[in-house]
Amino acid sequence: MKEKGLALYRWLDRRLGFAKPVTEAAEHPIPANSASWWYVFGSAASVILMLQVVTGILLALVYTPTARDAWNSLNFLNHGLTLGWFLRALHGWGSDFMIAIVLIHMAQVFLFGAYKFPRELTWIVGVFLLLLTLGMAFTGQVLRFDQDAYWGLGIGASIMGRVPWIGAWLVHFMLGGPIIGATTFSRFFALHVFIIPGILIALVGVHVWMVLRLGINEWPMPGRLVRRSTYIQEYEAQTHQDGVPFVPDAAWKDVMFSAAILLAIMACAIFFGPIGPSGPPDPTIIQTAPKPDVAFLWIYAIFALAPPALETPLLLIAPIAVICVMLGLPLYAGEGEKHWSRRPVAVLMVCAIAVSLAILTSLGENPPWSPVMNAWSADPVQPKYLKGRTPLERRGAVVFQQMQCRNCHSLDGIGGKRGPELNRVATQMTESQLIRQVLQGSGNMPAYGSALSPQETTALVGFLDTLNGNQMPARDLARPLAEGAPLAQPRQSGKQ
Repeated sequence: MKEKGLALYRWLDRRLGFAKPVTEAAEHPIPANSASWWYVFGSAASVILMLQVVTGILLALVYTPTARDAWNSLNFLNHGLTLGWFLRALHGWGSDFMIAIVLIHMAQVFLFGAYKFPRELTWIVGVFLLLLTLGMAFTGQVLRFDQDAYWGLGIGASIMGRVPWIGAWLVHFMLGGPIIGATTFSRFFALHVFIIPGILIALVGVHVWMVLRLGINEWPMPGRLVRRSTYIQEYEAQTHQDGVPFVPDAAWKDVMFSAAILLAIMACAIFFGPIGPSGPPDPTIIQTAPKPDVAFLWIYAIFALAPPALETPLLLIAPIAVICVMLGLPLYAGEGEKHWSRRPVAVLMVCAIAVSLAILTSLGENPPWSPVMNAWSADPVQPKYLKGRTPLERRGAVVFQQMQCRNCHSLDGIGGKRGPELNRVATQMTESQLIRQVLQGSGNMPAYGSALSPQETTALVGFLDTLNGNQMPARDLARPLAEGAPLAQPRQSGKQ
């Protein structure tokens, strides 16, 4: 049997010629101090990618990639197919682990100065791999096509629409039309299953090839500077003097760490189960609070907490600036010190980014500004805001409750914190401004023009117009007072 196996191996090797390059890759020398547990994250990310490919193929055998049937097929995987829930959970948690491992790997590469000469292109390809990994996570969330995915996609389209000049074209290209529909789903399915994975696997191959060609970054030493004129000769001398073969000296650590990560993914899949789907997508439900997956919660928190005036710069300028800085890093800092103790700014940057991501992710999961979805029923409008009001204004208070305005706005500190408090809204906005704000929305406030009848709008604005805190209400200066007409008197708000 052994001889037959060797004969088959020789037969294949004569035709494919894989033995020599594989052996050379396995035995290529690396600096002895690079055979460290700090160098295992890249291999772990590659192993998780293979897990994602395998589980994705198995899911595709059952998943129905249509806007009408996608939600039902995921529910069938969760409840109607043996271990279907486990397969979905492996794929979902594998995505989160892959993002985390890639981020840790990039932080380690940055702190160890492994982006410097001659590994500039390796770093640049790594930046694109991170972006593609995030793209896979986002498109995967869309394919769940539940309520969160539907409205999250709507938010993504609104972001695209803010791009100057080409915003409308980008939205049309993203959605396949002016609205979210079957064409939208087909495009995201193609992105998630074919386009992004194909580019990702190709770039991983390029990334690994450059690591093999240029060698694994040596352990940084204080005072050992990188100079383009001498680095390659110094690296070759170091590997010749104390180099060790990648297999087995370093490979066993990669295998052990990757196995531990796979076990952790399996444990999360068993104990926490698959992610979603939540309720089926329903565009008629506008009182919803879509929340992204954990990898994007920090972005969710930034946009939700930022003042409206900063939304567009944060959406359009900041991401492009950050990506450009990351891509240009090895080009303007390709030489010099590698050791983190000699680069305090780099250490502070990594610490600040890590702490910020952790805090923002926590805020995105349990935000202090999050709407309290039962606030409209549990906390009725206080009687003092109804005392002395006309029937129309009292009807407006009912609309105020029914439309769940208290989810985002508060009265006397009771209610949501997402929008401004409404105790004195009539002193800040005129009646026409209130009508326009309710019907058309602005900033973070959605438009309610399609959800309110004209009578309900009139009643709601009439109630809001009484919220002035016994102060002078706002007046439209575009409408001059008639000669001899008295100034508007403050309306009693019920406050004692």
